Amino acid sequence: MNRASCTTLRNDAGRHPNGRRKALDLKPQISSPTSNVTPIKRNSPGVPTHWAVEHACSHRVDHDLSNRPADKRAGFARWLASKDCTGCWKAARDTDSASKEEWLATKRAAEQEAAAAWATQFDMPPLEGPAKTLDWGERSRHQLMTAAHTMLVVEGAWDEADWAELEEKARSITRASWWIDQRDAEGTDLLELLEAAGEDDHGTENPFR
Repeated sequence: MNRASCTTLRNDAGRHPNGRRKALDLKPQISSPTSNVTPIKRNSPGVPTHWAVEHACSHRVDHDLSNRPADKRAGFARWLASKDCTGCWKAARDTDSASKEEWLATKRAAEQEAAAAWATQFDMPPLEGPAKTLDWGERSRHQLMTAAHTMLVVEGAWDEADWAELEEKARSITRASWWIDQRDAEGTDLLELLEAAGEDDHGTENPFR
């Protein structure tokens, strides 16, 4: 290509057919064509304070971001777009809470049934205290006694005579709150804990034993 041709191409670039230079399109782009956040137009000048956000759940919500710094609003609006709207978030949270409560209730019912069967099998006395502590105390007693038997007898060096002596001490502790207080104790510490129990933790001796 000769110099004249190059000059012609360079001079023709950016011109209309009538010879005038084309005006550049400098219109501000408010959001990208694929953006799911859009500032809401208003008459007053300045950075928009209200943004229309299409959330991950597909719901479109207008958000007032006037309480955020001007240079943080667009970024926060995009973050909102990656999340469910408030209504969907609350609905999901409530569903999760209900499922967790149902699971916990089922788990506690199974533990309570096991504790009651164990108490009957090994002749453990009923516990004493406020009604709301009785079931919890029975579960705590069963779990601690089971852990102690595993550690001391099954995996340890105790024989059945040693365990029978500990069981007798455990039968004398009938205050539900005492067992609840020991719920995180190690099974190997149970004998020492039983021997440290106070008079208030012991119930009335069973005259039929």
